[in-house]
Amino acid sequence: MTVSTEHFLDITAEVCPMTFVKTRLLIEKMTAGETAEIRLVGEEPLENVPASVAELGHKVLSLEPEENGDESNSDIVHRLKIRKY
Repeated sequence: MTVSTEHFLDITAEVCPMTFVKTRLLIEKMTAGETAEIRLVGEEPLENVPASVAELGHKVLSLEPEENGDESNSDIVHRLKIRKY
């Protein structure tokens, strides 16, 4: 199932903790029920951003590598889809 998103954020050029700071700023602008797609790369963002989104009470819809990449490879850009609650 493909989820359309109302918001998009590319944090591939950022490092922790700015990856989550920018994600949180986006979430604060969103209305409950809206979705966002976030591009991220690197081991820390792949682990920390989805966990932090969930800790704030929002829903992680998916986390998938771009271009049929290896999901376990942290050097590949991933797309995180979230829904604000």
